[in-house]
Amino acid sequence: MLNRRALLKAGAATGAAPFLPPAQAQAPAAGTAFVVSGFPAGGMGDNVARPLAEKMRGRYASAVVVESRTGAGGRIAVEYVKRAAPDGLTILQIPSSPMVLYPHTYKKLAYDPLTDFIPVSTTVNYGFSFTAGPGLPAEIKTVADYIQWARANPKMATYGVPAAGSALHFAGMLLQKAAGFDFTVVPYRGGAPLLNDVMGGQIPVSFNVIGEVLPHVRAGKLRSLAVTAPQRSVFLPDVPTMVELGYKDIAIQEWLGWFVPARTPADTVARLNALVREGLQAPEFTEILTRNGLQAIHQSPAEFAAIVRQDHQRWAGLAKTTGFTAED
Repeated sequence: MLNRRALLKAGAATGAAPFLPPAQAQAPAAGTAFVVSGFPAGGMGDNVARPLAEKMRGRYASAVVVESRTGAGGRIAVEYVKRAAPDGLTILQIPSSPMVLYPHTYKKLAYDPLTDFIPVSTTVNYGFSFTAGPGLPAEIKTVADYIQWARANPKMATYGVPAAGSALHFAGMLLQKAAGFDFTVVPYRGGAPLLNDVMGGQIPVSFNVIGEVLPHVRAGKLRSLAVTAPQRSVFLPDVPTMVELGYKDIAIQEWLGWFVPARTPADTVARLNALVREGLQAPEFTEILTRNGLQAIHQSPAEFAAIVRQDHQRWAGLAKTTGFTAED
């Protein structure tokens, strides 16, 4: 565990604002604030961004709007926010992959996550499910069953992920490596369209955010063969982890975080951080998160900056293990 002094030092190294209490009775900024998401409406991110935006409306800014800028595995949204004015009115909501994984898989990125942004706070963390739909025979109930079926049906051995080169894609690549068998990956532009095709049987299995498949697993329409987090999910306690099944390298979960462009004033970052904390603690928001398989996790800007650097370093090793290189 990093102590507070180390976290503050790490935050200062990135230009992150120190955590400060919110100004009392501060008037909202004039104009509209935009929470920019890199993935389509209807997915996991909406369950976080929209309730938080509603809480902030009229307090942080006169209006707070959630805007999707999809494509390129989230990079379009990241690049857009990088170019925005550093006035706190353009906020990036993004999963960890574009900020800590992509720098190790793309030969060129139009942004540097460690210098072009100030981390505001994490909002939630979440694990992944290796999920089977009606496109996979009902008798396939375990990961071992699936691998055996895939070997016998190589033309049908496909799996879907919500973005090429994402952490979910890496979970699939690590499974391929451990199984010694090449499955065919089918990347989508977000979790919502992937879920539609898994539900419809167009693709037999997929790696999904747990919250996106949770209601369908509980209803018996989908089945989770394993989860990728280091420990069992509190939302799917009867489903084994990949680590339990012998896949020790597949211990992957992600955070969803908020960032603002570099040079955004420290007091603006601190105020935004305080409002995120307040929103995450609201009872009605806690209920939304629980229903969607998400766990709230608030950090100060300095603490979040330290996590970004730590995860950035960890993914360097995992990317090297797979040898994967992303292509535009």
